[in-house]
Amino acid sequence: QVQLVESGGGLVQAGDSLRLSCAASGRTFSSYTMGWFRQAPGKQREFVAAISRSGGNTYYADSVKGRFTISRDNAKNTVYLQMNALKPEDTAVYYCAASYSTEITTTPEQYVYWGQGTQVTVST
Repeated sequence: QVQLVESGGGLVQAGDSLRLSCAASGRTFSSYTMGWFRQAPGKQREFVAAISRSGGNTYYADSVKGRFTISRDNAKNTVYLQMNALKPEDTAVYYCAASYSTEITTTPEQYVYWGQGTQVTVST
């Protein structure tokens, strides 16, 4: 089973940047479409960004488009989320996830492996 370990969360001020990392175990990392989701208190989990198996295609939620960048390094079995110009509304627990889908998907139900989550808090 694939294990996903996230890091990089923290407390920052509005306008700051953070880079989240998600390290995966196993030798089949490049077989998975990878995604980032977030969940704020009292809210449902929402899609943030996804990246195709080779890293050639990406897709973003409108709320983060232009500010966040998802990338992956298959040689390092790691997916990243670069978050710039952070806003208080970005405050949430961020999860990375892996999907068997061969195409980018935004639905949590299509992701079968999940990280433990990392807290991102953006103050005003």
